[in-house]
Amino acid sequence: MRNPIGWAALTAFSLGFFLFIYAPLLVIIGYSFNSNPVNMMIWEHFTLDWYRGLLGLAERVSDNNNRAAYIESTDQMFKALRISLTVAGCTTAISTVIGTATAIALSRYKFAAKGFYNGFLMLPMMMPDIVLGIGLLIFFVTIGMQLSLLTIIIGHCTFLTSYVFIIVQARIAGLDPALEEASADLGASEWLTLRKVLLPQLAPGILGGALLAFVISMDDLVITYFVAGTDSTTLPVFIFGMVRRGVKPEINAIATMMIVASVIIAALGLWLRSRKTD
Repeated sequence: MRNPIGWAALTAFSLGFFLFIYAPLLVIIGYSFNSNPVNMMIWEHFTLDWYRGLLGLAERVSDNNNRAAYIESTDQMFKALRISLTVAGCTTAISTVIGTATAIALSRYKFAAKGFYNGFLMLPMMMPDIVLGIGLLIFFVTIGMQLSLLTIIIGHCTFLTSYVFIIVQARIAGLDPALEEASADLGASEWLTLRKVLLPQLAPGILGGALLAFVISMDDLVITYFVAGTDSTTLPVFIFGMVRRGVKPEINAIATMMIVASVIIAALGLWLRSRKTD
């Protein structure tokens, strides 16, 4: 029998918990449609001008100089978005391959210092971002490597590989090694067993790790701030620069678009994972 008081308390706690998490996001989404250009906390009326401006449709700007500045800012934002997508795509591909291969090697093979290597892969996740960012910056400057798009990709791969590794390793732990042994008994080579038996079973974990790496790479600010060059500004760094000059209504619109994109990516990952499971 359910305790009515305990059930009501658990329900209230759950609602309060989700409200605490998602209320700031709802506030950002709501005020992204506020027409007040001076104080976003004072509601005037509903408008889509901030989204039109971000998409290059700045009809509301009548002055030519202001229009040019608005369009230039929009071009910079889209350039930052392209850089972020490029970095996230390259980082996701590299981290997924390295993380998956490492998880398979540590789970299926025995070699010296295996335990040390396994724990060493956890270090980038536990290390504070600012420490990792400063360390990468010092490393790149020491070896004489110019800060650019490549340094951002390398910096993201150093810690996103660990995320992919942990997710794929957890997936491997739940697999039955007898299937691989049966494949070997039937005469299949290691590569054929990997391609036909192991990778199909690991597909949900690999997909989950890749999507997580993509979202974290798109969202990263601290490490990117240290290792980015002057011509390789990502979208989070661009937004951070805008916030330092004051919270403008366009920032709420950009944040809302990023939230929607994250939800779409998460929904796509869940859909693909359900198809793989079925």
